Amino acid sequence: MGDHRVALSSAEPGAIPLLRPAVGPEPIPDVDVVRQDEPTLPVAAVARRLGVAPATLRTWDRRYGIGPRGHTTGRHRRYAPADVARLELMQQALLRGASPAEAASYALRADQPEPAFAEVHVLAPREPESPLLHASGARSSAVLSLNRAAMAMDAVATQQLLSSCIDELGVLAVWDDVLRPVLSALASRWAQSGECVEVERMLHECTLAAMIGATPLVTTPRNPRPVLLCAAPEERYALPLYVLRAALAQAGIGTQMLGAALPVDALAAAVRRTGPAAVAVWAQLPRCGTAEVFTGVPRTRQRVRLFASGPGWFTVDLPDRVDRLEDLADAVHRIESLIGCPR
Repeated sequence: MGDHRVALSSAEPGAIPLLRPAVGPEPIPDVDVVRQDEPTLPVAAVARRLGVAPATLRTWDRRYGIGPRGHTTGRHRRYAPADVARLELMQQALLRGASPAEAASYALRADQPEPAFAEVHVLAPREPESPLLHASGARSSAVLSLNRAAMAMDAVATQQLLSSCIDELGVLAVWDDVLRPVLSALASRWAQSGECVEVERMLHECTLAAMIGATPLVTTPRNPRPVLLCAAPEERYALPLYVLRAALAQAGIGTQMLGAALPVDALAAAVRRTGPAAVAVWAQLPRCGTAEVFTGVPRTRQRVRLFASGPGWFTVDLPDRVDRLEDLADAVHRIESLIGCPR
């Protein structure tokens, strides 16, 4: 909150006691204390302000509980300023690469009210926590081991660790619980100091090799028509696509990988040539996720399911024929169910 951290403890050395309201932004009020005369906005107005579809706001409310605090069943949603501020926090987290669930959790935690009147102490700002600290359970040891191997630029140990973790946990769990904390820590370090680019590149290549190694050759796929996987035209980061391909292949689903930065006309040509059951397009960066990617996909005699995957799509108003995927686990589940290839 602002430039200071506020705590109730008086044991901190050098703390400055305050006997007045805590300094900082006003806490987001609970539903019980929302002022009756406070101006509110309808869903459509909030959607325009944030640049998202109204359906997206309803989904965030239904799935993650990040809707208007004063909403009651049977009445139209009306967003108070505090509700909009919470959504803006969520959107900021999405644009930084968080999943919708992570972004909603962050926004809901960030608006927890501080005590209005109490003896509080202003503490010196702390260094931002490393994403490695958020690894939990038995998998935290794998995270720390992978981080050590990567920082040592030990490619052999890194690949061995990844392969062992994939065998034990599966590709999706390794991506979400082991790799992402390490990649996030490296990204934070690069953002703060410009260091460790070489470490990130090595880990990227080791991960790519491990995921390709974990991808079985599907000679008799459950789906007679393939699933095309590609990244948006300007998107050069395609590593999550290889994780998705490995998970789909292990589920017996046949795919065709078209890789990073695929031009719109090349995607259209691939759809005409292969007649796929589905197309999943990855976008990591918001500037790469544009609706035009999907409007260029031709309509074929047999229906092609279109999926938008990755944080680059979270704030894009997608065409009706496109399904938004929340994360890679959701992608596997939705692709399995929507293309109609039961086990």
